Amino acid sequence: MAAAGAPAQVRVGVGCIVIDEALRVLVGRRKGSHGAGKLALPGGHLELGESWHACAARELLEETGVAVGDDLAHVATTNDIMVAEGKHYVTVFMLARLPAGAVVHNLEPHKNHGWEWLTWEQLSVMPRDGLFIPLANLVTSGFIPPQPPASVPARG
Repeated sequence: MAAAGAPAQVRVGVGCIVIDEALRVLVGRRKGSHGAGKLALPGGHLELGESWHACAARELLEETGVAVGDDLAHVATTNDIMVAEGKHYVTVFMLARLPAGAVVHNLEPHKNHGWEWLTWEQLSVMPRDGLFIPLANLVTSGFIPPQPPASVPARG
């Protein structure tokens, strides 16, 4: 499944499910990478020695300018085999509440067409081929994001 000459490996991705006050989820349409044109959550690759919390907070800040610190909770994990791309990921999903007064910016326009807010119900009825595979797998699993409390417990 790996590209010619590339070692076969499973990578770890971290997706951040950001919920706003109206209980909508932040999604963006990917550009120029595997999954181009598909809706995805903010997120990226887990770096060596990095916690899931730190990765989700870093990626969210880099992509949107929103700082959540360590105010995140692990809510799901998916096994994402991307046959067409020759990739395999395990994706860890972290939940965060949009901080009061936070403004979402598209800080990586070369990777993302822009951010939008959708309800989980809207995502769940979309054709799965319009969602990035980790998000499609999460939706297909029947997962429903819990309503985050005013402060999401950082670590259990």
